[in-house]
Amino acid sequence: MARSVDLHSAGHRRGVVCAPHFSAVEAGRAILADGGNALEAMVAMAAAIAVAYPHMTHLGGDGFWLVREPSGRVRAIMAAGAAGEQARPELYRDYETIPPRGSLAALTVPGAVGGWMLALEAAKAHRGSRPLGDLLAPAIALARDGCAVTRSQTRLTAEKLSELAPVPGFAGTFLVDGKSPAVGAILRQEALAETLEHLAHAGLDDFYRGDVGREIAADLATIGSPLTREDLRRYRASLAEPLHVELPSANLYNTDAPTQGVASLMVLALFARLGVAEAEGFEHIHILVEATKRALRARDRAVGDPNRLPHPLERYLDPRFIAGEAMKIDRRKAAPWPLASSAGDTVWMGAADASGFVVSYIQSLYWEFGSGCVLPATGVLMQNRGISFSLVHGALNLLAPGRRPLHTLNPPLAVLADGRVMAYGCMGGDGQPQTQAALFTRYVEFREPLAEALGRPRWVLGRTWGASRTTLRLEPRFDGTLIDALASAGHDVEVLPEPYSDVMGHAGAVVLNPDGSLEGAHDPRSDGGAAGV
Repeated sequence: MARSVDLHSAGHRRGVVCAPHFSAVEAGRAILADGGNALEAMVAMAAAIAVAYPHMTHLGGDGFWLVREPSGRVRAIMAAGAAGEQARPELYRDYETIPPRGSLAALTVPGAVGGWMLALEAAKAHRGSRPLGDLLAPAIALARDGCAVTRSQTRLTAEKLSELAPVPGFAGTFLVDGKSPAVGAILRQEALAETLEHLAHAGLDDFYRGDVGREIAADLATIGSPLTREDLRRYRASLAEPLHVELPSANLYNTDAPTQGVASLMVLALFARLGVAEAEGFEHIHILVEATKRALRARDRAVGDPNRLPHPLERYLDPRFIAGEAMKIDRRKAAPWPLASSAGDTVWMGAADASGFVVSYIQSLYWEFGSGCVLPATGVLMQNRGISFSLVHGALNLLAPGRRPLHTLNPPLAVLADGRVMAYGCMGGDGQPQTQAALFTRYVEFREPLAEALGRPRWVLGRTWGASRTTLRLEPRFDGTLIDALASAGHDVEVLPEPYSDVMGHAGAVVLNPDGSLEGAHDPRSDGGAAGV
């Protein structure tokens, strides 16, 4: 498929989409051009990017939606799978933690396809009319004809080759002669193409309760996964009310437990409370980093399976709690930060249309390539989200059958005070709240143009796999004086070599303006862009 999208696209009247891979952008644009709405476009994008970006997402992962309906109501679709009925701590008695790769890592039901089902039900309720076959056609073509390997897929395959190559199904699907494929090499996923084509005719429910579900369960049993056919049969995605916080500039929305949506909202609520006046200076970056520390601490104390929370997460967004947390932030000095980071590879995508639908969607396998397990009959790559569970008795996120693990995924959406509606987001584990905050403050609070807000240098606080320190990593395009000021304030600064680093994640946004015009933009760090009609 020829690349035909830009990083930034504005002035559209019917619809706009953005995604981190151009094939997904084109799939969504084509649905909008054919009369589909933003929900239908997003399902087409979600399927296409599962083929084109398998190191980030696949049919074996989870997903979360925030949907602003034409009425103005904002609702969440929660599409996270639970641990299987055989996923008990005693299964892992020979391990201190759940293995991150292989069959024992594939312990939660893949929920994303269930979320697609609910999204299409909502689309039909608002006169959506695109047949499922049309929505899945771009993904089917990519899987059958092949898709060019991206730079990030090549790099991550090479970096994680030793741990992924022995995993069932991985080498035959994603390696070439036992090695990481070269950038631009064409990889085909024939079994996945057949699965998608079958679903196009049989319906998405077949993934859980039909022939595809039967094949998934049989292959999982063969490799020794604790997931069963009954786990798949009982799974349903659900509709939910989102978390919400009101700022002077916007009403912000994000998803409730088991996601870290509360942390993303806390960061921006703390920033607003502390009243930073100047963009791109020391206080802008420092206060957001310090707010991130407070928010991630709260997340780790409070977020887990929604049926087992110590208390409702709304308490962390209460103005009195935010005021108390803001008082703990030193405006000139960095707080200690020993917390280990949980990184992740993910895709965020946005879509909006003239009817008033605005969609924020995030879909993931968790770590790059998830568990690494590719099921031979269906070509489904299974996530490893279940490694977020603890094996320590009494832990908030203790592994047990039927429980849902903590999710770093969270899809933000904002209704701005001036009437604009903005869906935005990013990949990147603990980096998600940080990059969301960078984008929101630059675009909304400091009124930088959308494409400029996405392209400016970014930072991330955290530790990636294999790193010995938890540092504040910065792209080198920051002013040297600012870097020195952050280091002098006590931040453990690490300046990365790449001016546009994948470590900072792939961010994007779509905006519905009060006059009905639409705008979208995506990250120059990604392989995607934005397009509209």
